[in-house]
Amino acid sequence: MYLITLTGNTLIITAIHIDPLLSTPMYFFLSNLSFLDICYTTSVVPQLLVHFLTSHKTISFNRCMAQLNISLFLGSTEFFLLAAMAYDRYVAICHPLHYMAIMGRRVCIQLVLACWISGFLNALLQTVSTVLLHFCGLNTINHFACEVLAVIKVACAETFVNEILLVVAGVIVLLFPCIAVVLSYVYIIRAILRIRSSEGRHKAFSTCTSHLTVVTICYGTAAFAYMSPKFNTSPNQDKVLAFFYAVVTPMLNPIIYSLRNKEVKGALSKAVWKTVC
Repeated sequence: MYLITLTGNTLIITAIHIDPLLSTPMYFFLSNLSFLDICYTTSVVPQLLVHFLTSHKTISFNRCMAQLNISLFLGSTEFFLLAAMAYDRYVAICHPLHYMAIMGRRVCIQLVLACWISGFLNALLQTVSTVLLHFCGLNTINHFACEVLAVIKVACAETFVNEILLVVAGVIVLLFPCIAVVLSYVYIIRAILRIRSSEGRHKAFSTCTSHLTVVTICYGTAAFAYMSPKFNTSPNQDKVLAFFYAVVTPMLNPIIYSLRNKEVKGALSKAVWKTVC
């Protein structure tokens, strides 16, 4: 699964950068999403694979906090980026004549930078609040990675403040972007329904189905994991959810975009052919 994730997302990035037809804002955001997926999976899976091969599964405190920070940073950035991609689709379908004027190169770069900075600030706040906790005893984490919820559970100190910060982060990182995505697609669907020809409606909707599928998977699993009463859920349930949004989703994203998009499939074919030749 890790190799599929690396290969699929690398091919997406390569195809977008070598094909002039894909030099549009939508594919600029998609290449950033693929890069995020590669980094996010790499922050978790290599350590997981090492632990599969060892009987004594350990990780130092510093490495654990580094993994927690990096995975939170990349995961948070991805949720903001998906909201930015929804806005891009809204402008493309609801204001097609002004699309390139509104979504210029500078605006796209600013949106991506805002996503990265927001993700970094959320990860920094969560990491600092976790590092300040007191840990004692065996410090055995019932998880396959240093996931913030699993780490907090083994702390010897009061974690009320950390739980409040997690709820606030869930609202800012998950709920607000999700609301932005829903509002964007409400306007998108209204605009599509106004199109008279069935072919035009199908073409307009087909440009959004890939993104909508990815959004549903990402926000759905993460919201269920972080917005539910966490300290009452079972560790096995936590691990399954974390595995899904840390490993399965980054693997599915390039597959979803390539299967549902003829331009991406054509660019991927060119990229593979050039590589083979």
